Amino acid sequence: MSCRSDNLKTGVARAPHRSLLKALGFVDEEMGRPVIGIANSFNEIIPGHVGLKNIVQAVKDGIRNAGGVPIEFNTIGICDGLAMNHIGMKYSLVTRNIIADSIEATAMATPFDAMVFIPNCDKVVPGMLIAAARLNIPSVFVSGGAMLAGVHKGKKIGLSDVFEAVGKHQTGEMDDAELADIENTACPTCGSCSGMYTANTMNCLTEALGMGLPGNGTIPAVYSERLRLAKLAGMQAVEVLKANLRPKDIMTREAFENAVALDMALGGSSNTALHLPAIAHEAGVPLSLDDFDRIAQTTPQLSKLSPSGVYFIEDLYAAGGVSAVLKRLAENGRLHTDCKTVALKTQGEIAAAAHVVDEDVIHPWDNPVHETGGIAVLKGNLAVDGSVVKAGAVDADMLVHSGPAKVFNSEEEAVEAITGGKIVKGDVVVIRYEGPKG
Repeated sequence: MSCRSDNLKTGVARAPHRSLLKALGFVDEEMGRPVIGIANSFNEIIPGHVGLKNIVQAVKDGIRNAGGVPIEFNTIGICDGLAMNHIGMKYSLVTRNIIADSIEATAMATPFDAMVFIPNCDKVVPGMLIAAARLNIPSVFVSGGAMLAGVHKGKKIGLSDVFEAVGKHQTGEMDDAELADIENTACPTCGSCSGMYTANTMNCLTEALGMGLPGNGTIPAVYSERLRLAKLAGMQAVEVLKANLRPKDIMTREAFENAVALDMALGGSSNTALHLPAIAHEAGVPLSLDDFDRIAQTTPQLSKLSPSGVYFIEDLYAAGGVSAVLKRLAENGRLHTDCKTVALKTQGEIAAAAHVVDEDVIHPWDNPVHETGGIAVLKGNLAVDGSVVKAGAVDADMLVHSGPAKVFNSEEEAVEAITGGKIVKGDVVVIRYEGPKG
């Protein structure tokens, strides 16, 4: 089988290329081996990414164990949490395309035979999945893993609890000392924020798409098992190359339906309605809000994790992980079991080997958290083409409202009104001119 990297290594005309590779430390014995690119999103900005140096080293070890040659490069990332409540939030979504573009450019200019993608947070995961679809060379994903939950007064807490604490402090329900304690304990380790926010949702859905090995979405960042998974991902990249299994072979229409079904069962982030269609578009697969709505009607929510519940990603991991939720879906006819995965097993084979350990975290099908999926699609005069809401996180008393809405022309105006006490519980807030354009 001819290799993309032959354009760098093979023939007399490639002597200058080999000379440059030898400047990087290549030896002659490596010239005949597959070259595996590693797209790493390490930086010192995002808590979920500061630990990726260890992940990338494990991936490199795995690639070398399997007879490949690793070459690492980096892409950008920003922290949505740090970007909140100021102009930075306007820059968040656009980084998804910058990430995809930078990886595409690097991997086309440097013809790797296969790739390992190492994302973790918010826009990095979908940005890398978009790049994988565009490049369509054998690829494996391994995320950096989730943060552990913090503990305050004997109760597990996460980042969303800090935001809630700020509100309680402003209304006089919490003093300075308690707010400081929550601030100091809510984010106790590196990793993507500990609840079912966008980053962890997308890392879980990467498993359902078939692009990550089992455990990718739920093994905590600080567990040694995460390093072992990274090493296996490096080894598996070589095996996926041998099988010539490409992202578009994996990310089919059925695979995206599996991802949406898992999203509904987990009560995932509503941002998936932005990201999955964008990834599907690059893979040449039609996917719309109507598909989300259709699957939501037949897929109950089986888990309720923070920020809408008391459980965290570490609890989902201990309960059996994504594979256990896929097992629930498969047993009830809501999983396309013949879909391919980078594990070189079908989703059905992975699901069959899984076990649900804790039914408080992963509910039985006949006793769900909600009868329909965790994300609802709404249409009306304010959203003719559709809108999404994380239905599993909405209190029952918010489902019906009559009366005026308080309308603001920017997020900054709304935040100022909230912090100034002009918004009270029960008010409906509409923020205009925000969100993706076009």
